[in-house]
Amino acid sequence: MPDYQHHWKDGTPVNLPLGKIVCIGRNYAEHARELNNPVPDEPLLFIKPATSAVHITRPLDFPRNQGAVHFETELAVLIGRPLTNASASDAEAAILGYGLALDLTLRDVQSRLKEKGQPWERAKAFDGACPLSPFVCIDRLRRDHLTFTLDINRERQQTGDTRDMLNPIVPLIAHMSTQFTLMPGDVVLTGTPKGVGPLESGQILSLELEDALFVETTVL
Repeated sequence: MPDYQHHWKDGTPVNLPLGKIVCIGRNYAEHARELNNPVPDEPLLFIKPATSAVHITRPLDFPRNQGAVHFETELAVLIGRPLTNASASDAEAAILGYGLALDLTLRDVQSRLKEKGQPWERAKAFDGACPLSPFVCIDRLRRDHLTFTLDINRERQQTGDTRDMLNPIVPLIAHMSTQFTLMPGDVVLTGTPKGVGPLESGQILSLELEDALFVETTVL
């Protein structure tokens, strides 16, 4: 059984279970363009199960026989209150903390599924498909916008700025709650900026959220 457990940055466990990870695709226009995807006219939502979550600081392991596995760095939001058909104010009050995540994607598998008009779960929901960082309490990150970065082997690969999101965080969470009830311990992934690409054995990935969080991992 998976042994993932939410933690705060200082290593203290968060006393909440992870139920599901609710994600949005193509929330940065430049990322949609880099993969030759149209920008959706409404949020493109999908879910990763709790079994996809692993601690990001452990070496990354994933299926090796299904084609390319791409990294997608994302701001992760930890939900602290139940949300159903939530208002913007309720959604904002439910944000417990922020972290970082890798939305690992079997890109060749996803491309085949898209061609057939089929769901993406085989490409997005496999065991280990969602490495998650520890979380930083919302009180430390009450800012107008947030930035995050990914370096691979010490070279900048992705830079995300929440001002560039097509669906900003609070309205996005409120919208998600009209489709699926969000529970304490659930995580929302908010989309990836441009710069995604394949993972390769031996790479060192360094992820940073403002000046509040830095994590590093390697690819097996």
